[in-house]
Amino acid sequence: MKRIMILVVLAAHTLLGLAQSGIEAKIDPIEMMIGEQATVTLTVQAGEDAKVEWPQLKSRQLLVPGVEVIATKKGPDSGTTQTMTVVLTSFDGNLYHLPPFEVKVNGKELKSADLALKVIEMEVDTTQLDKFFGPKDVQDNPFQWSDWAPSFWLSLLMLVLIALVYYLYLRLRDNKPVIAHIKIVKRLLPHQKAMKEIEQIKADKMVSAENPKEYYTKLTDTLRKYIEERYGFSAMEMTSTEIIDRLMSTDDKQSLDELRQLFMTADLVKFAKYSTMINENDANLVNAIDFINQTKLENQPVEEIQKPQLSETDQRSQRERRVLKIVIWSIFTLIVVLFCYIVYSVFQLLI
Repeated sequence: MKRIMILVVLAAHTLLGLAQSGIEAKIDPIEMMIGEQATVTLTVQAGEDAKVEWPQLKSRQLLVPGVEVIATKKGPDSGTTQTMTVVLTSFDGNLYHLPPFEVKVNGKELKSADLALKVIEMEVDTTQLDKFFGPKDVQDNPFQWSDWAPSFWLSLLMLVLIALVYYLYLRLRDNKPVIAHIKIVKRLLPHQKAMKEIEQIKADKMVSAENPKEYYTKLTDTLRKYIEERYGFSAMEMTSTEIIDRLMSTDDKQSLDELRQLFMTADLVKFAKYSTMINENDANLVNAIDFINQTKLENQPVEEIQKPQLSETDQRSQRERRVLKIVIWSIFTLIVVLFCYIVYSVFQLLI
């Protein structure tokens, strides 16, 4: 009894499913011109939990010879209704018979009704063949000033900028700048300069000359210059006593007695017309050499960096040239950008 009840329930469920399942196919439009499109709408009535398997149609697939599938789309669905649309086209005039679409609902195959599609060709009046013309060749686009105007005016602007850059370059080239080169020169150390001048005094035989004033003036000036460069104070503008007093504050005191005697003799000769003997002149010359040798500094740099001092006019000229160079390079960069843009624009117009 129980087995019979199960069979009855299954049979009732099957009959209910068949009663609730159905497929409908519509085409719109049923008549179209060559190349136009028609849409087939498939509608399936099934239960909410029904499994619907739609026909697998691909783009560019021939539904029948002469009718091509463009695209398929599922939905929209609502409740127990599920839909699918198929877009068709044709390029041959004819009346086409579209076979039924097969859809599976819960594994059971359902077929739609047959459809028809009429494709209409363009009517051609074959009685007036003289009005038909063959295919034309590729036609050039007509010249339009609005297309070429930007390139033309930008080309003129580029030429003006080129002329301006050339003019500025001539100004920059003709205005010879003040080149501030840093020079590295070799210099003599203070004791080397002093010994060189003493050798010159010897060469001029000023020791034995009849004019001791010139000899002592030359000798003391040499010593003053040496002291000024060696110790860093203005010995040329100081008296002999001031020089000795200033040197007393240094560590070199061992030769100051001979130097004091030399300066005293020189002052007597220059201001009191004191007459000296040749041996006295020789002794003072030796004392001067001894003082230089005892106080000299040998471990000193012999190279000196000389930086020329530019006047305000020269400095202003350099600033103006620097600004001029920046302007020239800026305009040149703009010219390059304009040239590239013009070439690109013309190329786009010609292709």
